[in-house]
Amino acid sequence: MSKIPTPHIACDDESLIAKTVLMPGDPLRAKFIADTFLTDVICFNATRNMFGYTGNYNGKRISVMGSGMGMPSIGIYSYELYSFYGVETIIRIGSAGSYDASLAVYDTVLVTEAYSESSFAKTAFGIRAKSLKSSSSVNSKLRKAAEKVNVSLKEAKVHSSDVFYSTDPTRWQTVRDQFGCKCVEMESFALFANAKATGKKAACLLTISDSFISHEVTSSEERQKNFTNMMKIALELAGNK
Repeated sequence: MSKIPTPHIACDDESLIAKTVLMPGDPLRAKFIADTFLTDVICFNATRNMFGYTGNYNGKRISVMGSGMGMPSIGIYSYELYSFYGVETIIRIGSAGSYDASLAVYDTVLVTEAYSESSFAKTAFGIRAKSLKSSSSVNSKLRKAAEKVNVSLKEAKVHSSDVFYSTDPTRWQTVRDQFGCKCVEMESFALFANAKATGKKAACLLTISDSFISHEVTSSEERQKNFTNMMKIALELAGNK
């Protein structure tokens, strides 16, 4: 096994990365969190123009790092953080599309389980399950954190999809009805697989950015800057561990 720096994270000092990492998909969202909520921020480099940030929140050290888009990307970054940098907990904070009328645009969702057609877990670790759960202990803390910051939290099983575009316009309905998924994104299943394989913890908070039901859609700028409720919940947990 290689040592730090890893092929995808150029940081050569393990102590610069905290034990808890918040991981949005968009690297600009990571920068927004660091600039808005953290103090005494140190920037550490990853490859492909990705950057991570470590700073203080409520006197606790927290790291924030973008994962990039899709399971291969978060799979690489989260595995290297778990395996080579001593990270114990990763909380994904991302956006999702709603498959269900109970989840409206801007709702904050705690992911309890991720279903995927992906072969990621099987290929990487021999895990044949098509649904993987997030950490129950971290989820319990996230529920308490949501109450403390007065944010309403909904819970759902998510569809972690390998594709954004498809020639089958009703595929999402099949996944919803057959597997009980209420929303869709593209990363959680790989993160949960890595956590399971490395014996670490993973959780996921999502903000509904668009709806397959109402056809509402948010802009890229709104997704980058206005999805703050999930950030506040994750920071409340990480800042009080």
